[in-house]
Amino acid sequence: MSVQIGKLFGVSLGPGDPGLITRRAWEVMQSDAHWTYPVRSRSSESYALGIAQRAGLVIPENHSPLLFPMTHDAAKLSFYWLEAAQTVLSVLQAGRDVAFLVEGDASTYSTFGHLARTLKALDASIEIEVIAGVPSFHAAAARLQEPLADVDDMLAIVPAGYGVSMLERLLDDFDTLVLLKVKPILNDIIDLLERKNLLEHSCFIEKSGAPEERIVRDVASLKGEKVNYLSLLIVKNPGRLRGEIARGCRKVVRVEAQ
Repeated sequence: MSVQIGKLFGVSLGPGDPGLITRRAWEVMQSDAHWTYPVRSRSSESYALGIAQRAGLVIPENHSPLLFPMTHDAAKLSFYWLEAAQTVLSVLQAGRDVAFLVEGDASTYSTFGHLARTLKALDASIEIEVIAGVPSFHAAAARLQEPLADVDDMLAIVPAGYGVSMLERLLDDFDTLVLLKVKPILNDIIDLLERKNLLEHSCFIEKSGAPEERIVRDVASLKGEKVNYLSLLIVKNPGRLRGEIARGCRKVVRVEAQ
């Protein structure tokens, strides 16, 4: 008798606060699905797994870390994506569902997309379900009690890695910029914001919702500082706004890491 192939779930856990885990994600993690989760190195911990643990969930006996290294080397990335997909495929072919835990939302700048595409290339018949989650920028805006966009405001959400010249052009067209993955060029971004007189309208948020969360409204104070990879900047652009002047972060209370 043939074994029924398992199903892959992209389980979005939100950016750090376990209270933002959806009922659907919770349901899948409470099932007998085999847990998998991304790690950056063989010795590193999984941020996504940590969210599940803070929610009070116990890591099941059957679980597998999947290595997704921090590199831009296409050949290396392809090797590890294939290795991860083959690991997942072997579990699915044994008839067991797989839950891939991911911080934020699985459809937004997530390792899950690479895993799903590679898995489909190995076996197009595999069933995949993506469970929507709260993205970091939505959680950050809620923590700041500031709207990302209002009425007919223009909003851009971009990885800062596109470079300062691109970000400067976006300021001509958008009322709010959400800059993700700011760590590598944070100093250059601060210089740009200073040149555009936008420092007072900008907020830095690191690990939103996690115990180590940090919110900084004095963005200039971060110059020269090494920040976490899981950080973003929300920039309000008063020159673009129609109506009231953007409040930016001027009324935000600074939250220090515990």
